[in-house]
Amino acid sequence: MVDISRLSLTDKAEIAGYIKEDTLETVNGIVEPVKPRKTIYTRCIKRVLDLVIGILGFIVSSPVNLIIAVITFFDVGWPIIFHQKRAGLHGKPFTIYKFRNMRNDTDANGELLPANERVTRWGKFVRKTSLDELLNFVSIIKGDMSVIGPRPLLDRYAERLNKRHRGIYLTRPGLECPTLHKVDHELTISERLDNYVWYVENCSFLLDVRLAVRLVLAVFDRKSTKARAKGEAYGVLGYDLDGKLIGITNVPDKYVERYCKAHGYASIDEKISDRYNG
Repeated sequence: MVDISRLSLTDKAEIAGYIKEDTLETVNGIVEPVKPRKTIYTRCIKRVLDLVIGILGFIVSSPVNLIIAVITFFDVGWPIIFHQKRAGLHGKPFTIYKFRNMRNDTDANGELLPANERVTRWGKFVRKTSLDELLNFVSIIKGDMSVIGPRPLLDRYAERLNKRHRGIYLTRPGLECPTLHKVDHELTISERLDNYVWYVENCSFLLDVRLAVRLVLAVFDRKSTKARAKGEAYGVLGYDLDGKLIGITNVPDKYVERYCKAHGYASIDEKISDRYNG
């Protein structure tokens, strides 16, 4: 297994394409279909509650947002707002907004360096405390997001997911979707996706209340805050033939070798050295 976290997004996308071509059709044949829960709460009441909470949250957080905006300007400069496309309800792309907490450092080819190499000290603090999420109340008001729901993934991940994990797009993405019970380790991306699908199949008012309490507690949980302070530590590339998810830190050797051969590199280390040194 190989860690390709230091490759560019273009390189990762190429390797993801190899994996998708090789395994996705087979994996889709062995996973269970998603059965989303459909009730008056999921169809109507949840959205009304989101709108009320979103408006109140935006009003209450406005003074804090102003302070964060000023500090962000002195930390990373202009613009202070970061925006990015994410996949929302039914996979429809929407724009998410956050305060910037990373520099725009690039490699020799002009591609952004990995997130964990660009996040600033202030950025780690706002991530750890979830202060960078406060602007998401705007997305909740607009109807792009919910308070509780699967974290919105980067839109480029959508085509790499198997048909069961694509079930996360059957509900609005949320600020967070904690596990119902506390776990003693940082969840892998596979565990996160499985938890998101479970939520889609079990969504209810009572569950949302319980998860909202878990969300508040997570803000003050030391392990959770440490995980949030990191840059992006995982990515969705695809699956092996057994249906196990492949992230950027556990890519099978054969796909890396195929990539290196296609580009004339003897090893992935040679490619990484070329990226950073030009």
